[in-house]
Amino acid sequence: MATKIEWTEKVWNPVTGCTKVSEACRNCYAEVMARRLSGMPGSKEKYKNGFNPTIHPDCLNEPYSWKKPTMCFVVSMGDLFHKQVPIEFIDKVFDVITTTPQHTYQVLTKRAMRMAWYFSEHRQITKNVWLGVTCENGKYYDRVCHLRGVKDATVRFLSCEPLLGDMADIDLTHIDWVITGGESGVNARHTPVQWFRNLRDACMRWNTPFFFKQWGAYGEDGIKRSKYLNGSTLDGVEYKMMPGDSW
Repeated sequence: MATKIEWTEKVWNPVTGCTKVSEACRNCYAEVMARRLSGMPGSKEKYKNGFNPTIHPDCLNEPYSWKKPTMCFVVSMGDLFHKQVPIEFIDKVFDVITTTPQHTYQVLTKRAMRMAWYFSEHRQITKNVWLGVTCENGKYYDRVCHLRGVKDATVRFLSCEPLLGDMADIDLTHIDWVITGGESGVNARHTPVQWFRNLRDACMRWNTPFFFKQWGAYGEDGIKRSKYLNGSTLDGVEYKMMPGDSW
């Protein structure tokens, strides 16, 4: 399925639903979307369980139908490595990934320990997989350590969105990409502009590509308004770097 997420081209959701594990989960966009989709023709069957973790075997073959090589975000509406997703089903997801090497798959999780175990002890990672973890503030640096431990990952990336703490001192050793942005929605929390600057400057020091997705509900001036009006420039510059880009 095509998507408006700027750093990918398609989303593929053989798993939907999740449970809250950290501060970034408080105003989860996917939970809100799942509730909306559960009442819409064409999607209400898939989301009949709301945001409870659910596997969808009937969605496994979707990538085989894509005619062009595609950048795909895997499980944008949940977490593939949630404890309620059976290892046997995760295997089936990666069987598809392995047999479609023309596509690039971005896998993002908050369950970094389970993900690291899976690739260290259970299955070899393939070159068309980018692995990422959410790290919204310094409290969750352990996720970065688990990610760093997956030795053969082609790309390791961080999603610091919403950014909820100052990460000026983050260690970006063996991290190939950082995505960040502010929170959207009615209950969005404000991110001070200096936190974004500090993360950008850390990426610059480590020569790590930096992708500033959006300001979200609060603009660079700290005023709450439509995220579309707030835009995505930081200090007048649009940062949309991808893995492999250099400063």
